[in-house]
Formats: sequence, C-alpha cells, structure tokens
Amino acid sequence: MNNSKILIVEDEAIVSMEIKRVIERIGYEVSAVVTNYKDAIQSVKRNKPDLILMDINLNSYKDGIETVQEIKMTQDIPVIYLTADSDSKTIERAIQTDPVGYLQKPFKREDLNSTIALGLYKNKVDQNNSVVDNRLTDIGAGYYYDVEYELLYYKNEPIKLSPKEKILLTKLVQVKGNIVPFKTLEKLIWGYPVSTGSYRTLLYRLRGKLHYELIETIPSFGLKLKV
Repeated sequence: MNNSKILIVEDEAIVSMEIKRVIERIGYEVSAVVTNYKDAIQSVKRNKPDLILMDINLNSYKDGIETVQEIKMTQDIPVIYLTADSDSKTIERAIQTDPVGYLQKPFKREDLNSTIALGLYKNKVDQNNSVVDNRLTDIGAGYYYDVEYELLYYKNEPIKLSPKEKILLTKLVQVKGNIVPFKTLEKLIWGYPVSTGSYRTLLYRLRGKLHYELIETIPSFGLKLKV
C-alpha cells in the first residue's frame, strides 16, 4: 500500500467512483471525493493530500482551475487536471496553475497510474531532488523504474516499453546488479528455446530506450544491469 493520499474533485458521481476504485486498486489512498470548490478547499485543509485529481468543469460557482488557484495560494500540492474539454483557452488557463499532468476523458487505467506516479515524482524532485514514490528505483543515467507496475521514466518523462521489454527490465532491476542467465530470461520471456537473434533484437530495442551502457552482456552467460 502506498502512503500517498489523493484527493478526487469530480462532480460526476459515476466517474468519481470509478476513479476512486482504480486508484485504490493501484495502491494509493483516497483522502476524499468531493464535487465542488468549497468542499475541495475544506478537504485540502483537513486531509492534506499529496496530490489532487481535479476536474476542470465543476458544476460550481468556481471551476476546477479557479479552485486550484485558490489552493495554491496556501498549499503547494501537485495537481492533475481531468477534463473532456480540450479547447486552447481552457488549456492555457490550466497551464498558468502549473499542473503536473493533464488527462483527457475518457482515459485508461494505465494512463491514470503513470500520470499519478510521475506527478508525485516530479513534485518530490522539485522539493529536494529525490523520489517520492518508493516503488521507483534509480537505475542510473537519469532513468527510474517502477518494478510493481513496470513503468520506465527518464527524468520527468515516461518511456513506453513492449511486454517483452518489461519482463526483461523488471528481472534485471529485481536482481540488483547480479547476472541473469540467458536460460532464465528465455524461460521468463518466451517460455521456450529461442535463437540468439531473438535475444539480440530484444536487447537492441531496449537499449535504444535506455542509456546503452546500463545493460551489460556477459558473453555466453547472461545479462546484468549496471547499478
């Protein structure tokens, strides 16, 4: 269970309950679910969330952007905007509040997960140049990896991995610099014997997304991560 608390500000009940369900399944704590400006302000003061998911188009006398402006007058809490509206004026207003993320409705669970993790990470880096989410492992050269959810980041940006790349990198990170034999990787990734070319192709593609020297090949034996 992650210790980070997330406040959901969303005036559509069905949407807010689905977001709450997903967040709790991912492993974060939901500090509260509110629907308007007044309750959002009160919840921030009372529960002190680590991150806010804010719907821009609140059915309230102040919208989500105005609510965030008020919150940021006294609290420096990272905000991720949720909206079905992508017009340029709205986006320009939102940018002025310095959000850590922006999700267009409808969004996928994996997008919500990665945006939250990245938002918490960015906020902590801004504060003291360290990583807030203890799932994130520093693998060197500015890269961080979330083993539990198989998410790779370079500094502040997520990097998309294929299913096989995720299996390979997860195993290398888990063993913390020890060598993983080719036979072990073969069983994990393919489940059956494969040619040397298959290894080379997969490794070539993964190295193209990382600093090339982070993964070391031990000839005729296996691979290791230089950590």
